[in-house]
Amino acid sequence: MRRTEGIAVGKVDQFESVFRAASKAVFTYRPVAVRSVLVVTDLGEHEAAALGNQLEDFLRVLRSDGEPRWRVLHGGEFATVPELLALVEAERPDLICTYRHLHSQSWKWPYTLGEYVVVLTQVTKTPVVVLPHPNARRASEHALEHTATVMAMTDHLTGDDRLVNWAVRFTQPGGTLFLTHVEDESVFTRYMDAISKIPTIETEPAREEILNRLMREPQDYIRSCRETLEEAGLPLTVESLVTVGRHLREYKRLVEQHTVDLLVFNTKDADQLAMHGLAYPLAIELGQIPLLML
Repeated sequence: MRRTEGIAVGKVDQFESVFRAASKAVFTYRPVAVRSVLVVTDLGEHEAAALGNQLEDFLRVLRSDGEPRWRVLHGGEFATVPELLALVEAERPDLICTYRHLHSQSWKWPYTLGEYVVVLTQVTKTPVVVLPHPNARRASEHALEHTATVMAMTDHLTGDDRLVNWAVRFTQPGGTLFLTHVEDESVFTRYMDAISKIPTIETEPAREEILNRLMREPQDYIRSCRETLEEAGLPLTVESLVTVGRHLREYKRLVEQHTVDLLVFNTKDADQLAMHGLAYPLAIELGQIPLLML
């Protein structure tokens, strides 16, 4: 009887596994509206206006559904973080643009974003485009030219419709959107090491099957993104980048390899006040290009 029950339970488990494997996350396209943009600077009035004009040209993709309203803050309009947050609350923009080390001399050292930028990304719900500091001279040659190559990057892409939709919005017509999922090699290695010590599990077949499953889910989701965006008639190319590697090192390699104009990633974490996962070290390491921090 016990043997029969064991076989029955085994068949049920097998059926559930097949059922779950067949269930796939499907992308839903929701157009992102950017009707107002707030540019935050610590520059004088004329220099701030010039930067605002440069950003309007850089983000000309936002004109596709009408000219958004641009408001540029110069350095004399606020002197503290609370004053800046009050201005943001009054404006209620759909997008904030600023640069790292705002109202700080720390731009001389590439180790922080500065308190203003960190607070903006964590306290407000508004997505923030973070630019290289104007005086730091660390920007790539192609920075602030256009958004022909946009990359959405995460270690858990499957089901992250919001990330993809924002990345789509900033990819200019005829451009390329890279949807990127990097599986953490060190975490995978640690789990496989534990599995190798369980005598009832054959290690090598398990390694291959687990890795295939981890790769297949984001690949299927990206395929869903591509098909949905094609059906919507959007004039862009969607490329899939699904790989295993050391997170930060692999992220940097992919950004440099594909000459990315704008990198899009999540920064908020519902379970903590600090930035999500690798968001902060990623923002520090990739100071040469504009970042869209959600």
